[in-house]
Amino acid sequence: MSDTVWSYRDTTWSQDKDLIGYDVEATDGSIGKIDEASNEASGQWLVVDTGFWIFGKKRLVPAGAVTGIDHEGKTVMVNLSKDQIKSAPDYDKDDWNDDSRGRHTDYYTPYSSR
Repeated sequence: MSDTVWSYRDTTWSQDKDLIGYDVEATDGSIGKIDEASNEASGQWLVVDTGFWIFGKKRLVPAGAVTGIDHEGKTVMVNLSKDQIKSAPDYDKDDWNDDSRGRHTDYYTPYSSR
């Protein structure tokens, strides 16, 4: 699996910070707020609560998609469009395992090199 998908480009972005509640900005606008965040080594990700935008679904976004974090403005920017996030595999907290992580890795790897 590609570590670049699951790691922040700048490790200081999330260091000693709780990102829960931050707004998430896609390349074409706001997509929701961070509901969960992981800081595991080589397994960092955010769960975005999209609210009514895609009928209340939560989407997992790996840390490699993050292009910047504004702690004062409590905003996380990602290099994905709303449609790319909407088309991502479903995230189910109760079914998060190597298989579901692999599906997310396969989906997001093409976007991690930007």
